[in-house]
Amino acid sequence: MRVIVRHATYDLNTLRPVIFGMMEAMGGEKIGSGSRVLIKPNLLSPALPRQAVLTHPAVVRAVVEYCYERGARPLVADSPAMGSFDLLLRMSGIRDALRGLDCECRPFQNSVRVDIGKPFGAIEIAEDAVRADVIVNLPKLKTHSQMLLTLAVKNLFGCVVGYRKPEWHMRAGVDRQTFAWLIARIGMTLRPAFNILDGVLTLEGQGPGMSGVPRELGVLLAGCDPFALDRTVCRMVGLDPERLPVLKAAREMGFPAPEAEIDGALPEIRDFRLPRLTSLIFGPKFLQGWIRRQLLQRPVCDPALCRMCGECWKICPAWAITPEAKPLCFDYDRCIRCFCCLEVCPFGALRTTETLAGRIVRAAAAVILPPGTTR
Repeated sequence: MRVIVRHATYDLNTLRPVIFGMMEAMGGEKIGSGSRVLIKPNLLSPALPRQAVLTHPAVVRAVVEYCYERGARPLVADSPAMGSFDLLLRMSGIRDALRGLDCECRPFQNSVRVDIGKPFGAIEIAEDAVRADVIVNLPKLKTHSQMLLTLAVKNLFGCVVGYRKPEWHMRAGVDRQTFAWLIARIGMTLRPAFNILDGVLTLEGQGPGMSGVPRELGVLLAGCDPFALDRTVCRMVGLDPERLPVLKAAREMGFPAPEAEIDGALPEIRDFRLPRLTSLIFGPKFLQGWIRRQLLQRPVCDPALCRMCGECWKICPAWAITPEAKPLCFDYDRCIRCFCCLEVCPFGALRTTETLAGRIVRAAAAVILPPGTTR
């Protein structure tokens, strides 16, 4: 198993040969003449390239060009969490980047039921992803307030269409690891042939939306195995792979992420700012419900930044945000801490915080509770 690491910028003239070389090294012959290639960037919500929320348009352009050179029929598609797809294409720069190329670019529309394995069984996944001859996965390196980082495997959750994303958040509830199992199962099912991670301009802090802070790393990573790629990113930022919920889930299912051979110079980034993840289930069983509601990390709003646009309460799977209440009002009894609201806020008005009582209880639980009563 190999992961390719290359220094890169977004200048298309220098980026193009880097990406072409990566695609060739991963087995470019898998893209045949006339084949239907799904190109799956991270298109979370309308954002500018400098905000580092989305896969950069130059990366998308270079991959589309490569597919055309192979005689393929590329489709650029995703299922954004908010906003119109046309607005997203305009703001992201992807529409301009693809100008002059006869490339289909649209949101996922139809779903088909696919058995992804236990414990989920058959779930609905975008038909374009299931029917594609080849999938090229183009994730963005950025933090995630629920899953710590959103990398190659997490990017494939975008193949769950539209409103079914918050539906799955609601089904998983406060159990972060159940959600990680779902993401890992989707990754194992779709198995993209090509994965190129955009780490040129990344997002650290309270990502994956506007609350994160852009940071330039100037690197692209590529590999045929999205799990090995994610493990390599952990190595780059000095993170124990067991701390990444998706990789932990894969190991628990008996498919640990392989340690990759590195082709290139992997940077050592030891000060990359990760969001703090607190356990969503801890303490004695009879107290867990109360603890979850009252003491855990929670979303909060900065009224000075909030424009009352409504995107947060539209996306909330638990209906935990009171529509049009000013200042924004959260029902923490209902809130499942999926942090979808942080993902979609276009003004960076939402962030996570942990109450003082929550910090005290968590610290006390770690000291006095017997093994097996914390999680």
